[in-house]
Amino acid sequence: MIARWKKALAAVTACVLSFGMLAACGSGTAANGGAERMTLVVWASQEDQVDSDSWLQTMEQEFERRHPEYSIEWKNQVVASADAATIAKQDPTVAADVYTFASDQLGTLLDAGAIGQVSDPTMKQLEKQTAGNKTMLDSVTAPDGNVYGVPLAGNTWFMYYRKSKFTEQDITSLDAMLAKGKVSFPLTNSWYLPAFYIGAGGTLFGKDGTDAKSGVQFGGETGAAVTNYLVDLRANKNFVLDANGSGLAGLKSGKVDVVFTGNWDAATVRENLGDDWGVAKLPSFTLGGRQVQMRAFAGSAVYAWNPYTKHPKAADQFAAFLSSTYSQRRHYEMRSVIPSDTTLASEPAVEKDAVAQAQMDTIADTSVVQPSIAPMSNFWGPCENFGKSIYNREVTHDNAAKLTEQWMKSYESML
Repeated sequence: MIARWKKALAAVTACVLSFGMLAACGSGTAANGGAERMTLVVWASQEDQVDSDSWLQTMEQEFERRHPEYSIEWKNQVVASADAATIAKQDPTVAADVYTFASDQLGTLLDAGAIGQVSDPTMKQLEKQTAGNKTMLDSVTAPDGNVYGVPLAGNTWFMYYRKSKFTEQDITSLDAMLAKGKVSFPLTNSWYLPAFYIGAGGTLFGKDGTDAKSGVQFGGETGAAVTNYLVDLRANKNFVLDANGSGLAGLKSGKVDVVFTGNWDAATVRENLGDDWGVAKLPSFTLGGRQVQMRAFAGSAVYAWNPYTKHPKAADQFAAFLSSTYSQRRHYEMRSVIPSDTTLASEPAVEKDAVAQAQMDTIADTSVVQPSIAPMSNFWGPCENFGKSIYNREVTHDNAAKLTEQWMKSYESML
């Protein structure tokens, strides 16, 4: 895979080379016989750049130490990963040289021409960091098969539970837990509901989430069987709908024994359950007499470079460095951000972090990439409505197959 540095450089020749005209074009030139002088604009979260001792500034200093061939003036700006694509697409020529973004925005950035393909050296780094973790690599792989950016951290959901209620074997089976305790699940939330359909073999925009023409394939005989399972789940006396924080509240009050959420709720779970808290990757469920693995959507926070930069090689190198094994280790040490790098899972500090292990195990073993192509925006609403129909008992065993197919047909005019 060849980095698009030449293309980026060609694009920049269109820039008016007056100082300050384009933020992403940089401002420096190579010093005679010395280091190449440049300005790099970097977008990162507020938390990563609070002061001179923060993670971002520390990584910039380390990058300079490792690359004496560059003399860099850093211009750090606060732009959260969730906002990067929205801002960059307005005018990529004035976006940052290097920025963080949420992987579900990849399609938007590609459509805007605001993201550069990784170089060969960066690709080798990424392959090593995602070994055994296809989901993380898929999160930065576009429909054209090329890779854009390097994941810094993963994002998904998994399971917390009351340890005194369940054995280690119980927590591998949703049905076993339902037989022993109260299980809270966000059935009406379209980020969670697909876990059952995808686990049973359903696909969303093809097997890799990049084929828009493949659409949503949660129907057929298997899809009807999943819907019937969910009808029974809703009717189970030990099922509790998790909505508006009720699951976490139930853990505290004793009315709930299992919740499904992510690392952002770890502190609350520990507070609510004390020493009785446990955490694990997703369980399986029984469908037609066989065990089917639930599979969560997963994505990543990514660092990438802007093809309008005047310094594409340095920008690619710095984006890769910000998501390198070294930087992810320091990010975890400084801010407790769980790494996406599989090589860090066995490091002592990460290995003894139960939440980190649950997230990394879920992403590696029980997840699929959350599609980032534009049609995905049309998926959420109908999925949420179908979950509500199940919860409101509008979906029954008598009409499960019919209504599942109607749900699938609702996407035909939207995708």
